Amino acid sequence: MVERSDRAPLLDWEEVPSAEKPGGAAPAAVHTKERLASPSNSRAPSGCSAPGLGWSSGPGGPTHRRSVSNADGCSAPPATSSDPMGEDEALHSGNEDHLSDSGSMEVSLEDRMVKWEEQDQIVSVFVVAFNTRSGNMLEWCLPKDMDLEGVEFKAIASGSHRVTTDFIYFRKGCYFGLACFANMAVESAVERGARMKSVGILSPSYTLLYRYMSFLEHQVRLQLQSPGHYSPLEAFYEDKRALLPPSGDGVVTACPTNAWGAAINHCMHPEMKITHPAGCMSQFIRFFGEQIMVLWKLALLRRRILIFSPPPVGVVCYRVYCCCCLANISIPGIGEAVPEFRPFFYVNVADISALENELSYVACTTEKIFEEKKDLYDVYVDNQNVKTYRDGLKPLLRLSTADREKYRKLTEQRQMLLYSQEENGDCVSSEEDLFILFFLEQNNRIFQTLGEVAGSPDPTLTQESVRAMGLDPHGDRLFLLHLLEIYGYDTLLVSEQLCCS
Repeated sequence: MVERSDRAPLLDWEEVPSAEKPGGAAPAAVHTKERLASPSNSRAPSGCSAPGLGWSSGPGGPTHRRSVSNADGCSAPPATSSDPMGEDEALHSGNEDHLSDSGSMEVSLEDRMVKWEEQDQIVSVFVVAFNTRSGNMLEWCLPKDMDLEGVEFKAIASGSHRVTTDFIYFRKGCYFGLACFANMAVESAVERGARMKSVGILSPSYTLLYRYMSFLEHQVRLQLQSPGHYSPLEAFYEDKRALLPPSGDGVVTACPTNAWGAAINHCMHPEMKITHPAGCMSQFIRFFGEQIMVLWKLALLRRRILIFSPPPVGVVCYRVYCCCCLANISIPGIGEAVPEFRPFFYVNVADISALENELSYVACTTEKIFEEKKDLYDVYVDNQNVKTYRDGLKPLLRLSTADREKYRKLTEQRQMLLYSQEENGDCVSSEEDLFILFFLEQNNRIFQTLGEVAGSPDPTLTQESVRAMGLDPHGDRLFLLHLLEIYGYDTLLVSEQLCCS
């Protein structure tokens, strides 16, 4: 499990047991890890961070909320207000002023983006329990008319009885969810010696779900110790619930449409600001080793990647996050016509029909039966073993000379960063930033070179231009051909030298 220092602070509607608040001290220092690198941020224009509604959002008029939380902005780290309701009224009032006075005063895009992003979007809160007779069941939820069919199998993953605690990111229709699971031993023959529950929330975005991790962890412990005590959850929902649009399509559309709508739409790539423990990226690198170069190519090619691992699920959801970080591109116009690399996080057999219609995704599961469903994925990752049943992709699983060189450079940069942190007390740079920027620069290098060649009098890819991309003219030839096809570089010619270099 992730330690609390890597999570959001306890919030006002959370009942903190006396054992957790010695001397009344609150974990106020946890905000340092809320400054998280985001794949979508790298694709946004300068001075603008992605709003973070994920791909489920669409353009629409301003949607007013019940409350506003202090979320990450474009230029400043987040801070938690000691008076959330007062802050809500102030921000809401300020927003009204901006909307009504837009003709007489200029408001920067950054300021308006920050105010728009600071929206609470919790559309449901629920409790799921394991019943020895009927299995997983929805015990309680708000609102009562919310369609939560199947959420009981997402909030308690298959095999969770083997672990004491866990957390799970998942997708439910057009929403994203976060649930915290706990398993407590009890002296009860009816419950067969164990009580298992999950407390979770749904939102149109996964951007801010991490803020409520500590609250959910505490609430699931409360539900195990005092079943039926729902008042903190009711207060939470009333404070944080989103107001859905009257269209009834189930998508929160908070993005204003006006003269700067085009800039916002450019920012609206899936955002990955889910919180992660310090060293999440370095653990990802150590876990896969050189294989991350294989995953990088497959992610850039927008393949369907399914990661299998037994519980706990939380750490595997972080691997989904890391895989998405491999495919960042910040060059305007690149990748707009290719399938979006969608994070599904945890999936189970109930998601099979949804996955059948996806052209590109990355997800994780604890159910081994998925390995037999070969039409659902292009790449199957079983722990560190990356494999595919598609003949056209099998050569991509072999590391090229350039892959090994890139991995060596990444390792060297990590070592230099660690040395700098130890010797110079560098607390600003992080391995997460290094990891994301490394692959962002590599991806930009590829597409910048492709653009230059495509715009030249002789649009032919030679050994020199391929090396300029940081690729191996021979070992990466198939990868390059896939890349040209997927990203629409059909006017480029490939030199015959790449076949026999």
